[in-house]
Amino acid sequence: MESKTKNKKTRAEIEAMARRAFDGLGLAPGEEAVTELKDGWFNAAYTVRLGDGRSVILKIAPPQNAEVMLYEKNLMATEVAVMRLVQQNPAIPVPEIYFFDDTHDLCDADYFFMAKIDGDNLAHVKADLPEATQSAIDRQTGAIVREINQFPGTYFGYDGNPDLRAATWHEAFIKIVESLLEDAARKEVVFDFSYEELRAVVHKCVPALEEVTEPCLVHWDAWDLNFFVKDGRITGIIDFERALWAEPLMEAQFRQFGDGGITHSMRGYGKTSFTFAEQQRSHLYSLHLALVMTIECFYRNYDTDDVFNLARQFMAKTMAWLQTN
Repeated sequence: MESKTKNKKTRAEIEAMARRAFDGLGLAPGEEAVTELKDGWFNAAYTVRLGDGRSVILKIAPPQNAEVMLYEKNLMATEVAVMRLVQQNPAIPVPEIYFFDDTHDLCDADYFFMAKIDGDNLAHVKADLPEATQSAIDRQTGAIVREINQFPGTYFGYDGNPDLRAATWHEAFIKIVESLLEDAARKEVVFDFSYEELRAVVHKCVPALEEVTEPCLVHWDAWDLNFFVKDGRITGIIDFERALWAEPLMEAQFRQFGDGGITHSMRGYGKTSFTFAEQQRSHLYSLHLALVMTIECFYRNYDTDDVFNLARQFMAKTMAWLQTN
């Protein structure tokens, strides 16, 4: 996916970044020493082969002057902090952070090097795996996400933007939705629903949001593209940049509940029954995702309309449920 937020660098620039990170060790010879990874939608990322033969991953944030959404402030600092936090739990297969640089003197943005995960991207290989293996892996993803959710927070909202925090979840969630609508208004985004219709379904569900009283760490972006697998086992999880302090039902594993089915990832998580209030919140979080996916198209200038069209369909389905329940 091509996006204007991707902060691509030359080989010479990456060589300098590697030398700083690895005590003067530069790149291996040859063009294959730097390979761009194109699955991501926001940051630039590369596989980098060092002079000693090791392969590592380099991730580079958008430049400081890049126009991003309000919740996207300081995402890379959040990602590094959260990855270092969850490394305390060996049940969460997160790669080691080797070096994080936020000085902006060598690069015009934050960047970090991390370990390269041994395995294949789950989104790329899942369809070719036996059905039983697919089910087992889905259960593993649910179990890993449950471990992430065990980390308690002291507030609700985002580490990277203090304006999107609150002492209660319903206050924080309303702030988050309002920030998205502000982002949308700035770009004159037109949805299939008015801004007031969108606000109305959120405020209708405030009693359901008030049930959430304890903030926990939520990955939020734990879909197949951010898991790696080898020999039928999950070997890594990445992209913690959009993590926030919220409730578990905000995880990707529970957005599927809108389709009315109990999934293997839910079984792996250990959550297979839902009250009506939990169903409301699950659909609210799906609406939140649909808003994010729609609005980000106007900030990133993707080279395809696929994300916008998918988000539009997702929003219509979710709003239909929320307006009638």
